[in-house]
Amino acid sequence: MQDMCMQPVCSSYAVVGPPSVVSYAPQPLLSNFGVNCQSRTTTPSGIPQLDPADQQPALSYFSWSQTLSTLPTPVTPCQTNSLQSLPPPFVPLPISVPEPGLLELEDARRTIAGMAIEKLLQQDEDNDTILHIYAAKGMREHAYAAAERMRELRRLDTKEHKGKTPLLVAVVANQPLIVRDLIMLGADLNAVEDKGQTFLHLAANYGHLSIIQMVIAAGALVNLEARDFEGLTPLHCAVISHNSVFRELYYDHTLLPQSQDELQYKAEQLQSCIRLLIEMGALITSQDVKSNKTVAHLTVQEGNLLLLDYFLKLSGTRSPEFVNMKAHGNTALHMAAGLQNERNQERIIKLLLYHGADPSIRNLENDQPIHLVQPGEEGDRTRYLLKKGRVGSGTNLRSATL
Repeated sequence: MQDMCMQPVCSSYAVVGPPSVVSYAPQPLLSNFGVNCQSRTTTPSGIPQLDPADQQPALSYFSWSQTLSTLPTPVTPCQTNSLQSLPPPFVPLPISVPEPGLLELEDARRTIAGMAIEKLLQQDEDNDTILHIYAAKGMREHAYAAAERMRELRRLDTKEHKGKTPLLVAVVANQPLIVRDLIMLGADLNAVEDKGQTFLHLAANYGHLSIIQMVIAAGALVNLEARDFEGLTPLHCAVISHNSVFRELYYDHTLLPQSQDELQYKAEQLQSCIRLLIEMGALITSQDVKSNKTVAHLTVQEGNLLLLDYFLKLSGTRSPEFVNMKAHGNTALHMAAGLQNERNQERIIKLLLYHGADPSIRNLENDQPIHLVQPGEEGDRTRYLLKKGRVGSGTNLRSATL
């Protein structure tokens, strides 16, 4: 097994390789990710936790060696086309890829060889070919054998009823080995399904970390800023999915322990995807096409304090420029001020102010954030925060998030 390092070659694409670096070995897939990592001090090691007194029992995020009160002032500039940014850190990715079973593969090849072309290419009521079915069921050797023959017939990227190629079906089914095999056999990594989502959108949306890692290991050229038909990048998709899981864990007190465990695992996988996408070079300043929202807007509107804190730390000394970006005229602080019945509202506003959010900025309706605060006693506390303005640099970071 050999280490593989990846580095973006431009703001939108990341390339790794060569594929020959990946070795076949009967060891666990994707082991020791991030071990012996070089030059990664510019990116936090995970999503930080809130102070234990404020954290809900159902939540547990990446280990964070320091509490928020002891974290140093961030110094990493955000990645943005308008700012000169430092290159993202290398991502060492030791990968062990089990070799397909030789006997099973030969049996599968004999089965496929004896199959009439019409049957091989036949599509069922959902337009699935036999390769789609093998990919969905995780039948690696049969999928490999079928893909070999369909490649000869130039039908490797046949789409089913939702526009998914066999490669995209394997991504959704979380079958990283089949994904790699299909890529090596020539499957189109830039194929999109009916919603315009690439493999990276789908993997990010479902939190399939091993899929992203395997594509990196395959030495593929990846468009990190590809947009689906909603105008979202893969990073946006991962954040939106994490928002949904976060709210369910944080607010649904009727969850059974098994459901909590499943959601917690999904949250951790999504967090890992977010971190990896950023280390690959995904831009936290990218705005969705429809509403111009950044990841800061997306996290604020769902009260996701943990992800917001992570992104603001990444933006570092450029955080005022990042945090004051507008989505149809509204900054993240406008959105935070307008939140209704959100338990994290005060902490979100403090965090935004600490990182340079400007309460004097007006939106397209000429409203400042303070004008969007709901009436009542809770609104009075929020208005006081906004009138006081930016949390001073000498203020303890913990007080800005509690």
